[in-house]
Amino acid sequence: MPLPMVVGVDGSESSLRAVDWAADEAALRELPLRIVHAYRWDRYEGGSLAREFDEPSRRVTPDDILVVAGRRARRHHPDLAVTTEAVAEEPEYVLLREARNASAVILGTRGRGELADLLLGSVSLAVAATANCAVVVVRGSHDNRAVEGRHGRVVVGVAAAPTAAVRFATEEARRRGAVLDAVRAWRCPTHDTADHPLLAGTPERVHEERAAEELRAVLVDTPADVRLHRLTVEGPARRVLLNASYGADLLVVGRRRPGQFGHRLGRVAHTLLHHSACPVAVVPDTA
Repeated sequence: MPLPMVVGVDGSESSLRAVDWAADEAALRELPLRIVHAYRWDRYEGGSLAREFDEPSRRVTPDDILVVAGRRARRHHPDLAVTTEAVAEEPEYVLLREARNASAVILGTRGRGELADLLLGSVSLAVAATANCAVVVVRGSHDNRAVEGRHGRVVVGVAAAPTAAVRFATEEARRRGAVLDAVRAWRCPTHDTADHPLLAGTPERVHEERAAEELRAVLVDTPADVRLHRLTVEGPARRVLLNASYGADLLVVGRRRPGQFGHRLGRVAHTLLHHSACPVAVVPDTA
C-alpha cells in the first residue's frame, strides 16, 4: 500500500494553505492524503474557520478543524482519498510518529505571537529537523498550489555528492513538467591569493571550475526528460539559495544524517525555512 502524504493542521490559515498544497501534491503523486490535528494545538483561528461555516460566532472544535481541512483538500481534487484524525498529544510527537509511515509531511509556517506571520513555528522547525521523511514547509508566494506554480521551476541546492535531496527535486520537476535549477554555491577562500603558484592570476576560476565539475558529476544520471539548468554561483549557500527562491515554486535542500550531536538542521536549511520566498522541502540524506 502506498505511503500517504501527511499534512498537519492547527486551525490557522497557514495550515489550511498547507492543506491546499498537500492536496495538489498527493494528487500529483497519486497518493492518499492524511490530515492530522493535535488537540494541544489549542489556539485556533476561530474567525477564519467559523467563516467556513457561515457562523462568525461559532466556537471552533477539533472536529471543525478537520471538517474544514477535508473540504479544502477536496476543493480541487474531489476524487482524492482523504482521511482525518485528531490526536490528544503534543503536535511535534504526533507528526514525527506520522512521518515514519509517510511519503512526506506538509506543514504551514505559523508561529505564535506578534511575529506569527514572519517566523516559522517551533513545531514545523522541530519536525523538519528530525523527521525521517521529506518535510515541506509551505511558505512564500506559492498561491497555495503545488501543480500550478507561477514560475515553473524547482530549485535544488547541490552538494559535492549525490543526495536524496537531488533525487527528490528531480522527481518533483518531472511530475510538474517544471525546469530543474540545480544550484552549486562556491566561494574563494580568503587565503587564496594571486601569489599562490597554482592560482596565479585567476584564483576564482579554479574554484568555479571545480564547483561546475562537481555539479556535472552529481547530475550525470539526471533523466533525459527532465529540463535541467545547472548553475554555479559565487557566495554563501544561504544567500545564493534564498535569492533563487524568488524565482521558484519549490526549493529543495538536504539534511544530513544524525551525527554525534543528534538531529540538527544546518544553517542553510534553517535560514531558508524562516525566510524563503517559496515552499521549502527538507530531505534527509539516506546514504
